Amino acid sequence: MSFKSKVLAGAATLALVGGAAATITSGPANAATPSCGHRCINLFSKKFSDVLTTKPGFVVDVLRQGAKVGQPIIMFQSSNSDPAEDFTVSLQGRVSDFVTAGLVSPALAIHYANDRAWEFQYSPNGVDSGLCIGTASAPITNAGVTLQPCGVSAKTVWITDVQNAERGGVFTFPYVPLISGAGSNFSNPFVLTYPQNGNPNDKPRPQLVTQNLHQFSRGQVFDNQQWSAFFGILR
Repeated sequence: MSFKSKVLAGAATLALVGGAAATITSGPANAATPSCGHRCINLFSKKFSDVLTTKPGFVVDVLRQGAKVGQPIIMFQSSNSDPAEDFTVSLQGRVSDFVTAGLVSPALAIHYANDRAWEFQYSPNGVDSGLCIGTASAPITNAGVTLQPCGVSAKTVWITDVQNAERGGVFTFPYVPLISGAGSNFSNPFVLTYPQNGNPNDKPRPQLVTQNLHQFSRGQVFDNQQWSAFFGILR
C-alpha cells in the first residue's frame, strides 16, 4: 500500500494552519506563474517579509529550476515568470493518522496529534513533478532541504506547529513553524529553517536546512523558522 493511501488524501478545501487560518477554496488562478493554477502556493519566511506590503519579496524556490531528486531548495525574489517558485500543497491528514498507519513515531502524537501534515510538491507551470520539499534522511542540524520523491516516506511531510502560530503583517495566514515529520525528538523538533546569516541575494544561494526549533525567552520562534503562504499571481 502506498504512503498516500495509508493516510487521508487531500481535500478540495484546505486550511493551511488548521483553525488558526482562513480557508482556501477553488477559484481564479493563484500561483507564482499564471499557468500554475489555483492549487499553487508560494511559501515565504517571516525573516524576509515586509509587513507594509501584501506580497512577499522572496519565496521558496527550486535552485535553477532543477526537477530532480536532491535539487536544493532556496529562496529567490518573487516573480510571476519563474516556474521554480511553483508548488502545490496537499493535505496528507493529521499526525494521528500517520501514527496509526505506522509511518511516523508515536512520540509525535504526544505533542502534535491533531496538527495537520502536508506535502509541498514542485509543480513548475502547474505540472506536477512527483518531487516534494523534504530531506534525504532523518533531519539533523543543518541537513540540506532538497527535492525528494513525494508520497514515499515521512521525509517529505511537514507539520504545521499551530501551538506556535503567530499573526503578523497584512498576510492572510499566520506565520507557523513547519516540523519535519521524519524526526524523532519532538520535544525539541527539527523545523524548516532559513540559514540565520544568509540572504536570498547571496551567491551561492543559501540552501534551506533543518534545525531544532529556536525560541526567545518569551517563547517567540525565531523569524527564520516561521513560514507563511501567499495565494495569488506574484507581481
